Amino acid sequence: MAALTGLLAGLAVPVCAQESLISTGSYRGIAADRRAYRVGDILTVNVLEAARARSSANTDAGSDLRISASASTPGYQGAASAGLGASSAGGAETSRAGELRTQLSVRVLEVLADGTLAVEGAQSLIINGEDQRITLSGLVRPEDIRADNSLWSHRIANARVEFSGSGVVSESQRTSIVYRVLKWMRLL
Repeated sequence: MAALTGLLAGLAVPVCAQESLISTGSYRGIAADRRAYRVGDILTVNVLEAARARSSANTDAGSDLRISASASTPGYQGAASAGLGASSAGGAETSRAGELRTQLSVRVLEVLADGTLAVEGAQSLIINGEDQRITLSGLVRPEDIRADNSLWSHRIANARVEFSGSGVVSESQRTSIVYRVLKWMRLL
């Protein structure tokens, strides 16, 4: 029996580890959902942001002080009066409006422990020498991503949308140093 066991042990073929051509951690079937869910995935953000703000203040104050006195005696009759009055009124109003509409692709930078996706993306357009740059970053819940792998910008938590430009048009919008100095000195 011992000889038979030794013979079988010598004939045993080493077992090879099974390897798969498909990585189970990142595999998605052909009919699987194509929404972004992991680091490196890209999704489209429909940016539709409109901001309007208006503030106004009115002040109206007034005060009035009147003093009067009179005295009379059989040979003298006199009266005196004094008055002091003041009033002031003031008002101010400020308003601001801005709107941005575009589509922007962002990339998933990190998947947080609760499944929330940290995303960031940028787009740069150069039109007639004017460089316009749009950057967007924030946190996205996977359930807010639509079936076409897009979402609206108002669904992004802690969203930071920045629109900036440089070039001839942007430079013409800047105030001159002379104007800024005169404004600082309160001459304008």
